[in-house]
Amino acid sequence: MTDPEIETFPSPDALAAAVAGRLVVRLAAIQAAGRTPSIALTGGTVAVKIHQAVVTATEGHEDVDWGNVDIWWGDERYLPEEDPERNAGQAWDAMLSHLDVSPGRVHEMPASDGPHDSVQEAAEAYGETLRSRGGEGFDVVMLGLGPDGHVASLFPGSAQLDVRDAVAVAVTDSPKPPPERVSLTFGALNRTAEVWFVVTGTGKAGAVAQALATGDDAADVHDLPAVGVHGRDATVWFLDEEAASKLG
Repeated sequence: MTDPEIETFPSPDALAAAVAGRLVVRLAAIQAAGRTPSIALTGGTVAVKIHQAVVTATEGHEDVDWGNVDIWWGDERYLPEEDPERNAGQAWDAMLSHLDVSPGRVHEMPASDGPHDSVQEAAEAYGETLRSRGGEGFDVVMLGLGPDGHVASLFPGSAQLDVRDAVAVAVTDSPKPPPERVSLTFGALNRTAEVWFVVTGTGKAGAVAQALATGDDAADVHDLPAVGVHGRDATVWFLDEEAASKLG
């Protein structure tokens, strides 16, 4: 388990620019070493800012071959493919459509109007895809954080927290809409070199402080799922000043 690094920024825009810059440098280094990078994206407001910033950062870092990057997601809303609330659609609009990505390397989680009869089948299918194409795991996993401490679609007290034999799981009773989702498990999320938490806003400050507490104050994973995800080489918390406001 890696000790967390904490990076604090004056605004969400500054955070997004820093994350984007670090990402393109990381991708370039991996490709220079002769490997195909594998990353998992997150969704939400801060993710859109990061996606937009990646496009800008790439303009100054042309040695990144986006056609040779495997792109995955940590979780997804089980909605029709064209629904604007899907994380994949947001990523395409803000980033992927502006980069020379290879469609065969963009691995979207299944949509509700796709070939699967249920969210359970969709989760199993994504798990099989990740097993067959995921290789040694991820190089970078980006995750947001809910005010309740959830990550991806792994919510406090949920049965999915204890799944050990699957790569992706179905969620049928999400406490935030929509109720049906697909999420990677702890086992899949932890098969990564670096985990990057990207968190903004005062509404997340309490969860951030709990997630970073240590010793007797450390949270239990069933109460605060974020404490269950760690990178092999690095676990980095990118916070704006509001999200960091309750840290000691």
